[in-house]
Amino acid sequence: MNLKLASIGVFIVLIFAVTVLVVQHSFFARNTIGIAVQVLAVLLILWARLTFGRRSFHLAANPTEGGLVTTGPYRFLRHPIYAAFLYLLWAGVLSHLSAVNCLLALIATAAIAVRMVMEERLLIKRYPEYQAYAARTKRIIPFVF
Repeated sequence: MNLKLASIGVFIVLIFAVTVLVVQHSFFARNTIGIAVQVLAVLLILWARLTFGRRSFHLAANPTEGGLVTTGPYRFLRHPIYAAFLYLLWAGVLSHLSAVNCLLALIATAAIAVRMVMEERLLIKRYPEYQAYAARTKRIIPFVF
């Protein structure tokens, strides 16, 4: 299977789920804690984007030139952008709790999980040092998971 093409398909599923949540007004939190989590998540996304640079904007999973990034939020998380997006997503969904919203959030979470695994397979091929980095750095929750 072509991992880059599969990652685009997974990305489309993610966009669909999030679009439905936005249209249903269920993506953005409406309580203080949820809003705080979402603000912090956006700040984490910005920090990660600034740390990673312009090369992080790719539709398909695609390890780029320039070496493995292990500074900034990447010291604590292998996937800070995906992690922050999950925090953003679940803070909103839990603020608008319903079976449909939870199902859409689970679909989006599964899409992100699949994409993370795809990207990691490509990173291992491209950067042999990625395995050591992965062994000491958690995926989405610092020091936990």
